[in-house]
Amino acid sequence: MLVIDKPLKMSSAHVCTIIRGKTAGAKVGHAGTHDPLATGVLVICLGKATKLVERIMGTPKRYLTEIDLSAFSTTEDLEGELTPVDVAPADRPSLETIQQVIADRFTGVISQAPPSYSAIKIGGKPAYKLARAGEIPSELEPRNIRIDSIEVTDYAWPKLTLDIRCGRGTYIRSIARDLGRAIDTGGHLTALRRTAVGQFTADIAQQLETIPEGDQMNESVLIPMDDLLD
Repeated sequence: MLVIDKPLKMSSAHVCTIIRGKTAGAKVGHAGTHDPLATGVLVICLGKATKLVERIMGTPKRYLTEIDLSAFSTTEDLEGELTPVDVAPADRPSLETIQQVIADRFTGVISQAPPSYSAIKIGGKPAYKLARAGEIPSELEPRNIRIDSIEVTDYAWPKLTLDIRCGRGTYIRSIARDLGRAIDTGGHLTALRRTAVGQFTADIAQQLETIPEGDQMNESVLIPMDDLLD
């Protein structure tokens, strides 16, 4: 396995393509799609380790994200069309209000509607392709997800920074949207970094350009699959 620090504006599939090229066509899979505008931990499995992809995807995740509360977005991030929300200075939520709403409505097992601009398959097609064609509603059917904790690490209107620990299937973009609705503001992501996938953390993630090719990709950069099975 490889733990990559996924670069900005690169898809998870593109990372796999690059690694496949560096390994002369080895079987390659990633443990969880990462939005192109996100950075951080992406676990890449090679060869026989690809059978561990589902196990890794089921492990807890951790994210550091910045949310802009002054507008909503059609994609819930900077890629979409923004709709500003007029929030008078006197109506801007306090840190205490935000923390209380998070504690009351955004921890534990909650119902969450994934973004329409996501890789979720509908009739065999990615939702984002259908959304661009106007063939699906603005939001998909809600489903239960698990949020273990959300900590506010910084707040200076309109920017809010959160440290989020959650389970599989959680969309951080949806948290931004739903939190904005809950506190009567806007809400869309301006930055997202995945800092952990299970036991794999950002401090061991490698830059894609530093990964060697061929036989030089040895134990100095690879993590044995046995490390996950122990």
